[in-house]
Amino acid sequence: MILPIYLYGQPVLRKPTEEVTPESLDIKQFIADMQDTLTNAEGCGLAAPQVGKSLRLFIVDGSELGEDYPECVDFKQAFINPEIIEKSDETVTYSEGCLSLPGISENVVRPKTITICYQDADFKWHEDTYTDFKARIVQHEYDHLEAHVFTDRISPIRKTFVKSKLTNIAKGKTGARYKYKH
Repeated sequence: MILPIYLYGQPVLRKPTEEVTPESLDIKQFIADMQDTLTNAEGCGLAAPQVGKSLRLFIVDGSELGEDYPECVDFKQAFINPEIIEKSDETVTYSEGCLSLPGISENVVRPKTITICYQDADFKWHEDTYTDFKARIVQHEYDHLEAHVFTDRISPIRKTFVKSKLTNIAKGKTGARYKYKH
């Protein structure tokens, strides 16, 4: 089922997220619904707050990025109750966009490599290290669980330039090509 993506200005995007338990919801169905939503919106990652749930869960699907980022071809998984436990000092700058902030893209500086602990859909723990574009996707989605959006990480001067776009999204003056909620 395709869920509406909550756009900038929705309180759920700034609300602290709660740990996911097997009793929280039908986790496998919710992940399947998130995957349908992500595929429909043609994105590479989606966090639970972006579909209205304040839960520590996000999914990634880098399969469509394979031509530009071959390491992402088979990068499709769910991250439940994740915790980034290590970040490299080396950083990389890259232009990011977000399904919750349609029409906005800005350069964001992020660590090149991260290590993250998380549970899978069967609630088994994993610890993985990601670098380059995989690390960027994970960090971007992880930020949603920490009540951040990528524009929180841009320079003050760039924030000034995107302020009116953010205001228009929050006021419902900007829509998206996919199912969304203002």
